[in-house]
Amino acid sequence: MRGAKRRSGKGVIFPMLLPINASMLEACVLSVLSREDTYGYKLTQALTEKTGVSESSLYPVLRRLQKSGALTTYDENFSGRNRRYYQLSADGRRLLHAYRREWSEYKRSIDELLLGQSCEKCQMAEMDGGEPA
Repeated sequence: MRGAKRRSGKGVIFPMLLPINASMLEACVLSVLSREDTYGYKLTQALTEKTGVSESSLYPVLRRLQKSGALTTYDENFSGRNRRYYQLSADGRRLLHAYRREWSEYKRSIDELLLGQSCEKCQMAEMDGGEPA
């Protein structure tokens, strides 16, 4: 996922210093789909906005998750065209749960390394909207 770009809140595009890897992208796809079924274009727009990855990076992830049984698809007619919707399967929900558990542990370790603080202090600073003390 090298070369990913991210848009700031002011519409400025800048390169991401910490590019997202394939596993993290899978976790993000599963998380978005856990909220609602959605069609490919809408899903790619939501993920591109938040992660900076290109659309061309997302469709292989969708195919891989579908092939593994984590996603199912169905088509719906929209203005005379078919839209392919992606839906989380039971296997996909289990995989998302595993990703979330792993992310929680990973984030705690990285917070401690990068910020030099215990995770508790980092979480308190995030709630206050400031930097850890």
